[in-house]
Amino acid sequence: MKKILMTVAAVALSATAALGADLKLPAKAPAPAPAPTSPWDIAFGGGLMTDYMFRGITQSAHSPSVAAYTELRYNMTSTLQYYGGISGESISFPNRAAAEIDMYAGVRPTFGPVAFDFGYWYYYYPGGQCFYSPFAGALELNANCNPALPNGNVAKQNWNFYEVYAKVLYTINPQWAVGANYYYSPNLLNFGPQGNYVSGTVKFTSPWQLWNAVGWYVSGEFGEQFIGNSDAFYGTPAFPAGFKYVDYSTWNVGVGFTWKVFTLDIRYWDTNLTQAQCNVWTSSQTAAFNPNSVSTYNPSGLNSNWCGSTVVAKLSFDLTLDSLK
Repeated sequence: MKKILMTVAAVALSATAALGADLKLPAKAPAPAPAPTSPWDIAFGGGLMTDYMFRGITQSAHSPSVAAYTELRYNMTSTLQYYGGISGESISFPNRAAAEIDMYAGVRPTFGPVAFDFGYWYYYYPGGQCFYSPFAGALELNANCNPALPNGNVAKQNWNFYEVYAKVLYTINPQWAVGANYYYSPNLLNFGPQGNYVSGTVKFTSPWQLWNAVGWYVSGEFGEQFIGNSDAFYGTPAFPAGFKYVDYSTWNVGVGFTWKVFTLDIRYWDTNLTQAQCNVWTSSQTAAFNPNSVSTYNPSGLNSNWCGSTVVAKLSFDLTLDSLK
């Protein structure tokens, strides 16, 4: 009997093995392919600052200003990016323009540690008004032009202008980076003159964090703004057809603190313009009379503090759509 049971068991095992050999288990499904990375991205951000400075000169009459921007980016390759954006800042201009709206576009090629940026930038100041000058050219004399500002300064209605630019940044290592910038405008601020701005920058990013993952950096810039001749609107009795604006130097240095997408930047700004030269360039509505400043170049004798030394604090945030995924 025992032999019979063992024989039956052996036959059953043999049949099971043969059946298993004939049966094939379904193949394991392949892992899904990773979703392709989109070459498109959007950057956006904003900020609040105690003063809006542009090349050493206040654009908000030394008052607080807010700013916001958005930028569409197309990464053709890992080393070539095209972009276009729009930004806005609150200002306080002599012509009472409502705001500054910037529209820009360009390309950013990168070669190892060297990053370039070539582009076009348009500055648009809607809502401006004309304040009349007795020496203005005929094109500016119209029924919509107001008398001069209360302090005697004059301003065109239209301050819109554009610049083309080229920038390069060399990242020496994770801590140090140096850069150079060049901007050109055929009619800076629509005042009549050509404008050429060149500057150099340096930045140290600390490898040591402060409390709660707060990073920090120190950076600075030194620049030269070269300015040509004004048009007839800004002419004076001695120079009715216009005059040569004064070229000037500007510099800034500051420290910044970063946490996640936020940056707090505290920066010292200055220029080498005198208060009389500053008034001639800005037509400041806050300029005050100083008898010692009367000249053929500045016949009104007005002095402006818009170009002097100041410290600005700016709190901003910057992020991209990809970083939110």
